[in-house]
Amino acid sequence: MFDIVKQWKWYDWAMLLLRMVACISLILTFIELRDQFTLALWVVVLWELAAFSVPWLCLLLNHKAYWVTETVISGGISIYLTSIFPAAYLSFIVPAFLMAANSSGIAYRWTGPVTIVLIPLLIKLYAPSTNLILMMVHVALAFAFGFAFHLLMVNHRQNEIIRTQNTVLEQYLSQVERVTLLEERERLSKELHDTMGHTYTAVIMGLESLRSTAADAAAQHKLSDLLELTRTSLDEIRGYLHELDSPQEQLPLVQSLRQAAEEFGRNAGVKVGLRVLGDEYQISRQAKMTFYRCLQESLTNSVRHGHATRMDVLLQFELQQTRLEIQDNGRGTARIQEGFGLSAMKERASRLQGQVSIHSDSEEGTVVTCSLPRALKPADDVIKLMLVDNEPFVRDSLGMILESERDFEVVGRAEHGLDAVNMCEELQPHLILMDLEMPVMDGITATQSIKQRWPSIKVVILTTFEQKGKAVQAMRSGADGYLLKTMEPRELAEHIRIVIRGGTLMDPSISAKLFEGDASDFLEEKTVIAPLDTSAPESSPLRVLYDLTPREMEILQHLSKGMRYKSIAMKLYLSDGTVRNYASALYAKMGVRNREEAIEAANKAGLI
Repeated sequence: MFDIVKQWKWYDWAMLLLRMVACISLILTFIELRDQFTLALWVVVLWELAAFSVPWLCLLLNHKAYWVTETVISGGISIYLTSIFPAAYLSFIVPAFLMAANSSGIAYRWTGPVTIVLIPLLIKLYAPSTNLILMMVHVALAFAFGFAFHLLMVNHRQNEIIRTQNTVLEQYLSQVERVTLLEERERLSKELHDTMGHTYTAVIMGLESLRSTAADAAAQHKLSDLLELTRTSLDEIRGYLHELDSPQEQLPLVQSLRQAAEEFGRNAGVKVGLRVLGDEYQISRQAKMTFYRCLQESLTNSVRHGHATRMDVLLQFELQQTRLEIQDNGRGTARIQEGFGLSAMKERASRLQGQVSIHSDSEEGTVVTCSLPRALKPADDVIKLMLVDNEPFVRDSLGMILESERDFEVVGRAEHGLDAVNMCEELQPHLILMDLEMPVMDGITATQSIKQRWPSIKVVILTTFEQKGKAVQAMRSGADGYLLKTMEPRELAEHIRIVIRGGTLMDPSISAKLFEGDASDFLEEKTVIAPLDTSAPESSPLRVLYDLTPREMEILQHLSKGMRYKSIAMKLYLSDGTVRNYASALYAKMGVRNREEAIEAANKAGLI
């Protein structure tokens, strides 16, 4: 109730002051003329205090209750006073004014007749000496002035709503324009990188091969000049790509989000608070922009659709993931319609193996959570690669293509598996692209040796072999991926980033062949490839098919014990909305609709 008082405008306080002045004046009059009352002074004073406080309290809660109490209590005291002093009907002027000023909708159709006709008639009944016509004119004028004041308040409120909506619309248009420009710059940067960058790389590789075969010194000199010119042009294109980076990409994540939240709160006239939990660590450029876009879209939707006045933003740096949670105090909705903005948010997160979830209930606000897995990269955000292939041309070609990526660095090249094992001791790469068939030591043996000595090093088999047996052997030896050399360079770069973030990849054609085999063999092989939480029984193939994360398994265990979301949140030191989001993802993976079906499916699968 008092939250409503805090939102009062000047006209609300003016009416409260008018009511207070009228109450004090009447009480002083009662004290001065106390000998002429038929009731005790304290009864009359309490009556007047009730006429001041009860309608005011009812006004904060329910308009109909206000009109009834104002009519009965204020009108009753005016009738009583007029029966003693004929001129005391003027005490009803202020209540008549307030009843009109506090009108709502078309309520004046019945409050007007009651105020202007019924109350004066009752006063005339108990005080026959009063002039009914004059009394009705005075009350009608007070009601008219009150209704005019009401129209003034309505006009002021509507103008304020229009100004607020215009501000929100301007902010929204500004965000749309900014996002559009950033998206276009990012698209242009990617297109230049994927087309011009790779084209120049291919030209350089071709010129290098021609120079090695050219016998004429003049021809070699001309090819060297062309190579130098091509390399210079490629460096210039890379410089242009760096200039196209948006300002938000150059700022740390916390500073970028804080800047966006403060700017939105200032322009939209709402309160936006940002809290950061955990120690900040470096994240990729794509993850940073995903969080930034998610915050922009969520803040805009909170005001535009939910009419929120406050948003609380929580950025949490966890061990395995980075999580952004935006919670508002808006109206919320029991049924969320997925529009363009929400679809774009989910698409960006899914590209990084993350997810965006929304929890909203009517009159309870909305919680938007964006979770991205933490990329296991060094602090400088550069992935150190090693290329292992017995063909020098393949090594050089891959090196030139991959080094054109801003976050890749080729730190070593080896022509067989034994060289790769020896070089790992010194170079400590983050990921190795390993061929299968090589002299001295093949790729499967080298992978097994590297994984035994350095488990943190990622190994991706990059080969021309599509046999199911080779793929199974490679994955059983500890490989983190099995890809074919026929794939596009841009796809290879994205697959490398996915593996670095903890994913396991297999070429679609190989996956199809695995599915063609015996189902039990496939599940056995997949269990070796992508083991999940060891607390679940090894004999349950359904555990693998659900692909539950350790946190989802933990939520499932607590749900099976009958715990509610809030209890789980308190136990795991998470917010209620975060637990609900985990549960939603859990239900989606298991193909169920609620906790009962999830527990039943989990029991059948041996998960709990």
